[in-house]
Amino acid sequence: MHRGPTIVTVQNTGSKGISCCCCTCCSCLNLQILKTEPGIVKLAEILLGFFCQSLALNFGAQYSSTIGASFQSFMTTASWCLMTTFLLLLCYVFSQKSYGLLKSSLFETLFNGIAAFSYLSSCSYLGWTVNMVLQPLYVVTPYFQVYPAMSAAYMMGSVLGILYAYDAYKSYKYFKGYR
Repeated sequence: MHRGPTIVTVQNTGSKGISCCCCTCCSCLNLQILKTEPGIVKLAEILLGFFCQSLALNFGAQYSSTIGASFQSFMTTASWCLMTTFLLLLCYVFSQKSYGLLKSSLFETLFNGIAAFSYLSSCSYLGWTVNMVLQPLYVVTPYFQVYPAMSAAYMMGSVLGILYAYDAYKSYKYFKGYR
């Protein structure tokens, strides 16, 4: 099966850069991308990923030996997804061409699909471990904050996995040309 040539269109989003009262500075920036649905989704993925990672680092790091491999799995997923999503958004902001090229490539679809699977699987593993290991400690230890924090981390990570799945679906539609 032979696929025809892929046509990449660069959308003109109007003014670029930061507009002040009388001039525009930093015209190399494409800040209009942050007002579109893909830009908002990427920002949400970055904010939720940072929230999950900071919760896990601040509260779960000292109990990482107790929680075990589920903590390392969750931290690995949160770290690589956060870094790659940040780099994608950075490319979109600094280059309007890269937005069209990356969105029309298979990379973003695969990345979002793998990120969704990674978040959902690592959060289910972390959730099981938190409820089996940390919940009994929460019942008997006064002011034990690790259980609620790690519970929030795996729940928000699950929401983030669903958001990545939605982004994978939208990226696939863009990749196939169904804008």
